[in-house]
Amino acid sequence: MSYSIFLLRFVDGEVVALDAERFRHVTEPYVVAGGPEEGFSQLRAEDGGAADLYHGSRDESGMLCVTATHFARGAMSGVLARLAAALGASIVPQSGGALIFHEAERRHLPAELRGSAVVIAPTEDAFQAVFDAL
Repeated sequence: MSYSIFLLRFVDGEVVALDAERFRHVTEPYVVAGGPEEGFSQLRAEDGGAADLYHGSRDESGMLCVTATHFARGAMSGVLARLAAALGASIVPQSGGALIFHEAERRHLPAELRGSAVVIAPTEDAFQAVFDAL
């Protein structure tokens, strides 16, 4: 799908760095082009579905955001959900709102995202159901 999502980790309403080693661990089996050092990775899941990840936004504390674009339905939805969960990140769709995996994460979101955040399981089906409803 030609749609963007942002994986962002929030603490007390502020964006904090994502764990680059966890990113590498989750994505490595799926990388077909690029990689963490290049700021771009193209992933392919076991069902052939793909996604483009941009992860070049860094500051002195590390990688601040992963942007996923052109991601396929199916197994790639599960890969992206597992990646966000492993990073302790919220999924922020381009259309707004936030998807979180535990209710306790709501308090860390910026105020403008707290009220509309939806708690989902970090699974392919849960992730896809949200995007089917958009």
